[in-house]
Amino acid sequence: MKSCYYILLIFLASLCLNCEKASELPDPLEAGWNGEPVCEILEDNKELRVLKCTFPPNVGHELHYHNPHIGYTLTGGKFRITDSSGTREVDVPTGYTFKNAEKTTHEVLNIGETTAVFLIMEYR
Repeated sequence: MKSCYYILLIFLASLCLNCEKASELPDPLEAGWNGEPVCEILEDNKELRVLKCTFPPNVGHELHYHNPHIGYTLTGGKFRITDSSGTREVDVPTGYTFKNAEKTTHEVLNIGETTAVFLIMEYR
């Protein structure tokens, strides 16, 4: 029984460390690429923050966290995404909707030949 208790404590401690690491990272508005911003605020009120993030070719988004959010692709593109599951290349089509119900972290790079544009909607 004691060993189960210790395993549970170690698991909970690792979750807390991951939360602390995420909170030390910039949010999507604060994060940029090579010192330049990639997102702008379209709406910011007590219920919702909406960001428009634009990624020309060879521009990305440094490692950052997202609170729970919904996203929409205004103009798609090809990205290299690095997150907790590894690194992969993804074609993101125009009109694609995505969501995350939990806090997440990732870094992206537009490896395509076109400028990609996303809306990110975060509930407060």
